[in-house]
Parts: sequence; C-alpha cells; structure tokens
Amino acid sequence: MNILKTAIALFLLLCNVSHLTSQQEVWIGIKEGMPMIPLALPDLNFTSSSVVDEEVKKELYETLWSDLEFSRVFNLIPREHYSYIKEFDPNHILFKDWESIQANILIVGELEVSADERLILTFKVFEVKSQRFIFGRNFGGKKEFVRLIAHRAADEMMKYFGEKPIFNTKIAFVSTRDGNSEIYIMDYDGSRQQRITHNDSIEILPTWSLDNDKVLYTSYRNNSPDLFMFHLYSGKTDLIASGRANYAADWSPEGDLLVYTSTRSGNAEIYVRDMQTGKEKQLTFNRIIDSTPCWSPNGREIAFTSQRSGTPQIYIMDAEGTNVRRVTFEGTYHDSPAWSPDGSRIAYVSRIEGRFDIYIYHLRTNSYIKITEDAGRNENPSWSPDGRHLVFASNRSGSYQLYLVDYDGRNLRRITSKGENKMPGWQKKVR
Repeated sequence: MNILKTAIALFLLLCNVSHLTSQQEVWIGIKEGMPMIPLALPDLNFTSSSVVDEEVKKELYETLWSDLEFSRVFNLIPREHYSYIKEFDPNHILFKDWESIQANILIVGELEVSADERLILTFKVFEVKSQRFIFGRNFGGKKEFVRLIAHRAADEMMKYFGEKPIFNTKIAFVSTRDGNSEIYIMDYDGSRQQRITHNDSIEILPTWSLDNDKVLYTSYRNNSPDLFMFHLYSGKTDLIASGRANYAADWSPEGDLLVYTSTRSGNAEIYVRDMQTGKEKQLTFNRIIDSTPCWSPNGREIAFTSQRSGTPQIYIMDAEGTNVRRVTFEGTYHDSPAWSPDGSRIAYVSRIEGRFDIYIYHLRTNSYIKITEDAGRNENPSWSPDGRHLVFASNRSGSYQLYLVDYDGRNLRRITSKGENKMPGWQKKVR
C-alpha cells in the first residue's frame, strides 16, 4: 500500500471509529560513473592450528564475496578466471599471475576455528601491480556470528577505500508472516530477520532513529493509529503522538527533531516535534492531505507529498514550513519521497498509465529516471547510507516482498520470502 493511500485509509477509519599495521597507505575514492576497482578474492585458507570447518569457511567466504560484489565499488574477478593461473599459495604470491587476469587488488584471507567454536579471520590486502601490502586486519567472534565477521571485513574495505560502510546496517520493515502486520528488522542482505513488536495489532511505517537504537512506527494497539518509539536494547516503548492518526515520521540529521504526519486538526498535516522538549509546531495548513515528510540531509528542507494541486505531487519546503515549491509535474500520482544521503536526489513512487514504479528526481539537473521495470506495484523506496542502493516493496512475484536495486536500476535482488513484506526503512547512518 502506498503511504498516501495509507493516510487516506487512516483518515477514513478515524472518521468512522473514534589491526594489522599498514606499510603504505593507499586511498582510492570511487564516485558514481567511475570504473570499479578490479578485485580478486581467492578462497580462504585454514591456519595450521585451526579446526577444519568447511561449512563455516564457505559461509564466511560467500558472504564476503556477496558484500563486495554488491558494493558498486569493487569489480570482482570471476572465480572461473582463477583456473587460468597457478594454484594460489598465500605464502608465495605470484602477483604477475593475478595481474594477468586483470586484478588490481588482491585479498588474502586466513581462517582459524578454535575448538570452542570461535573464529579469527586474518585479512590482508595487496596492490597487485606494485606487489605492495596495503593493509591488514583481524576479525574475531563466535561461530554463530560468521556473517557479521564477513560484513565487518567488507566494511573495512569500504572505509579504507574512502567509502561509507554499509554491510552491518539494518532494514526495518512490516511483515504479515505471523498473521498480522508487525515490525521486523534484518541485515541489509535479508539475513537474520527478527520480529521486534509483539502487539497482535497492526504495526506500520517503521523508521530508524539517527543512533540506530530506536525504531519509530505507527501502531493500532490502542484502536487508533498512534506513533510509538521502540528501544531495541532495553525493549522499552514510548508513546510519541496520539489523537487521530499519526504516522510517516522522519528524524532530522541532527537527531533532535522529528517530522511526521498527523490528522489531529481534522486533516492530514505535517508537524515537527522537538525530541528534547516535546514542543511541536505545525508546518502545513491546507484543506487537503499533506503527508510523508522526509528531511534533507542538511536539515534545511523537507520533501513531502501534497494534493494541493489537485493530484498527489512531491513538494519541497524549508524546514520552517516556508518557501514551498513543487518538483513533480508529469503524471497524476506521486508519493513516498526519500531524500538521498548526499542531498542531490529524491526517490519516489509514481503512477503512470496505471503502473506504480520507483523514480529518482535529480535536483541539480531537474531530471527524472525510472529505476524499476513495469512489473507489479513498486512502492516505498528507502536509500542505503552510501546512496548507491535502494530497498523497496513490490508485488511483482504475486505477493509483496522486499527488493534491493542500485541507484541506476541495475542488480535487482529479492531479500524476503515469508508472508507479505512492505514499508522498508534502511538505517540512515552507520556507526
């Protein structure tokens, strides 16, 4: 369900119901449009003292491979090309061989599995042409956290090459797999899915706090759509806003303000709340629906959906509610704006000729691109913290599931399967 339709449904309901050290630093920043770094990742080796656990090694290796391949920073040399050169010996690296299959960077990984099921991954990175050791790290933890260890190693690669780490980020979402709409969280790649609300009522529209420790969402537990905040580590739940309908919240970049939609005045309008003092201010004043606010990364503007022109369109206003301007004009239905982390783009849902697809509006060029195909209904886009990927909901498979896609529409992948899954929210910042 699109958020604007959710807003209308809520309104109608209420009307009816009351380290290793580096020898030499090498830094390469990757920007959109620049070639990705060719990288080779041969299979991991066990240390001489390690318990041999092929299953753990495979999961760690495949997770690391998948992360780096997903990054849009590294271009992994196909594994079948490794058969063209001599068998890999980590103690005697033949750099010329790796250069011959076009690798610029080589990762050498060694795994130790102890008898008490703890892992240590030793991770060394080399520049192939110069045959230089660039940097190395050790990553350790319990066997059950093998995927997290791989994510940490991939994140270290991102950071060292000047990029934002994203592989330990999480996505909150709504799922019906247990019978009713509840809030779940999962790793960015769809693994380790877990339910965090247990209210046996309708829970929708989750969004993350800036410290990633809390999830805001709308719940019908009190027979009206109220805004709640769940603390992940303590399990505590706070009521943030009640009375009529309260939904579609978003945190300011500083984490001190909250913008959200409320029908307390009888119509869906946008409000901002100071999370320290509890004071609130109404930003929009119209007889039609204003909803789904989204803060710009610099905190000075808010994108939102409004029907003030007669059809749902995307608008931008200053954070004080002034200087309102419309940014979408083609088509008769646009909703769910999501501002990219660098502030240059806004993703949104557009209905054109009866089809719902994800589009991206480029503020600097005043241009639009479509990033989903004409398959099913595609809704609720949310950006990854590095701005290279989006998560969204689609019923292209027959049921609503969550998908990842790159900012240019490439590399679509499905990440949920149980029940119906909607309304994803990707963490905005990494720790």
